[in-house]
Amino acid sequence: MNEESVRSALLLMGQKARAAAAELAVLDDAKKRDCLNQMAAAIRLAAPEILAANREDLAGEKAAKLSSAMIDRLTLTEARVEAMAKGLETVGAQRDPVGRILSETTRPNGLKIQKISVPFGVIGIIYEARPNVTADASGICLKAGNAVILRGGSEAFHSNLKIAEVLNRAAMACGLPDGVVQILPWTDHAAVPIMLKMDRYIDLVIPRGGERLIRAVVEAATMPVLKHYKGVCHLFADKTCKIDEAIKIIVNAKCQRPGVCNALETLLIHRDILSEFAPRFAAAMRENRVELRGDADFCRLVPEAKAATEEDYYAEYLSLILAVKTVGGVEDAVRHINTYGSRHSDGILSSTPENIEYFLARVDSSTCYANASTRFTDGGEFGMGAEIGISTDKLHARGPMGADELTTYKYLVRGEGQIRE
Repeated sequence: MNEESVRSALLLMGQKARAAAAELAVLDDAKKRDCLNQMAAAIRLAAPEILAANREDLAGEKAAKLSSAMIDRLTLTEARVEAMAKGLETVGAQRDPVGRILSETTRPNGLKIQKISVPFGVIGIIYEARPNVTADASGICLKAGNAVILRGGSEAFHSNLKIAEVLNRAAMACGLPDGVVQILPWTDHAAVPIMLKMDRYIDLVIPRGGERLIRAVVEAATMPVLKHYKGVCHLFADKTCKIDEAIKIIVNAKCQRPGVCNALETLLIHRDILSEFAPRFAAAMRENRVELRGDADFCRLVPEAKAATEEDYYAEYLSLILAVKTVGGVEDAVRHINTYGSRHSDGILSSTPENIEYFLARVDSSTCYANASTRFTDGGEFGMGAEIGISTDKLHARGPMGADELTTYKYLVRGEGQIRE
């Protein structure tokens, strides 16, 4: 399609989404729950078609050029399709985020003022590789009373189209308007800049993918953007940490799924335990084939480690590489994290309550942990069923975002003839 044809098609999608959003905004929760359950059932029923579409993506030219981390994100299995369905059901079962009374007051002149939660309206989602985002985003947006326009990555084109088709068909079958779930049916990059200028129809855009994609969206969008640029996540092994437990947490945070934004990228070790901690930690990393890049003190104890550069401490590797640095205490650890981190997810491993509270209070990140893996920064693990993304912004939403974060608010003011003097 030429640019003018794409623009016309996107305009129609925006109009359809805006009309659908008006109906969704007043939909009662029982109806939303029923529709989400029906959408989950449709996903299960269509699992063979979805997996076939995914195999087509994995066999494509785009997939051949992807990193192992991206291939992992792109790949669907029966278990991951089932997780999409369960996510829709979990989101459906949650309390309705729309219509909550956030505050209410009666003024001296008798005006009654309520602040209530309402949907945004239409949300645009631009994402790479992960086909599960198609289902997660659609379900969470619907629960919060929003229509959604999706733009998935070309590497997952067939998977995304099939999942969106299944979801929209199921939504319409249970009485929702056409346009609740829409996906751009082209891989043409020219569509994205046009979409990002549609602030008349799209109220909020959320990018999910690499830093390059997210920065491009932020620069081009004329509507608000919720995002995180990257996940440079840290753990600090304090001198009072339980070493065996700490190493187990580190292995999980780094190795369970290294290609995701909540995976560990830098480990900080208290100088007082370095000689005992480093060899045991390094053995666990060798067992998991993790390449270590450390400072001079660490490299003296772990000869196979490479010398870390300044850039290593800013890096989001998304692979089995880990930066390591020796620090003098919790104050140094906090200073390092606030300097090199990305305000995503950071944690302390310690048995000293004062150090834990110091860390939790002073680390400027969306999610801070004490004695747990950073891998829990995820909507499903936070009880949201699924997530629309993770925000490191400080306005509106921060951390994993579920249905609550896809609402805004308005004021309802009820009077009995009052006028302002």
